[in-house]
Amino acid sequence: MPDTSLVRRARKINRVLAETYPDAKCELDFDDAFELLVVTVLSAQTTDKRVNAVRPTLFAAYPDAVAMAAADRAKLEQIIGPTGFFRAKTDTLLKLSQALVERFDGEVPPRLVDLVTLPGVGRKTANVVLGNAFDVPGITVDTHFARLSGRFGWTTETDPVKIEHAVGALFPKRDWTMLSHHLIWHGRLVCHARKPACGACPVAKWCPSYGTGPTDPEQAAKLVRTEGRA
Repeated sequence: MPDTSLVRRARKINRVLAETYPDAKCELDFDDAFELLVVTVLSAQTTDKRVNAVRPTLFAAYPDAVAMAAADRAKLEQIIGPTGFFRAKTDTLLKLSQALVERFDGEVPPRLVDLVTLPGVGRKTANVVLGNAFDVPGITVDTHFARLSGRFGWTTETDPVKIEHAVGALFPKRDWTMLSHHLIWHGRLVCHARKPACGACPVAKWCPSYGTGPTDPEQAAKLVRTEGRA
């Protein structure tokens, strides 16, 4: 069982971040589970903005798994080209869509155990889809989440799956999805990898890593980003 003082501090941080980022949500645009699964796969090693920019064209051409499974490779590569690594991503999307058609009647399964069997889908992608398309609680351990959970002293683990389990033990399941959004937003806007804006951080008083970045309020304020989308 986690230390009770750690649990209290962790939950306090999450409450303050929830107040700080009331609009926190998945920054990838989507209309259904299939779209979210595809754009999450596309978001690897690129920005959400770039993925959102190609999304309308992509799903106008391939609105569901059946259509994408039969896609012309060259056309699909051309559409998703701006997201980078388009050949590998095209291969993944074709195999992913074909697997959905062959094994799940073209529908995205709402279970982690099924999602992670799909080509190109790991636990992080699966939890994004579960939490945001199916309202099934999940923790999304991206680079921001991993960094902040370490800085907050919630875990010393570095493996994403171990981080997911360690941090999950500190919070009720119902909080997992929004917790992920709160940490990701805070990581993008304030608690940067190289130079966190400690002096402008709303949870500084509960953070054991306070002082990693500038503590002077004016200096720190200059480091804070104001745009949520990455």
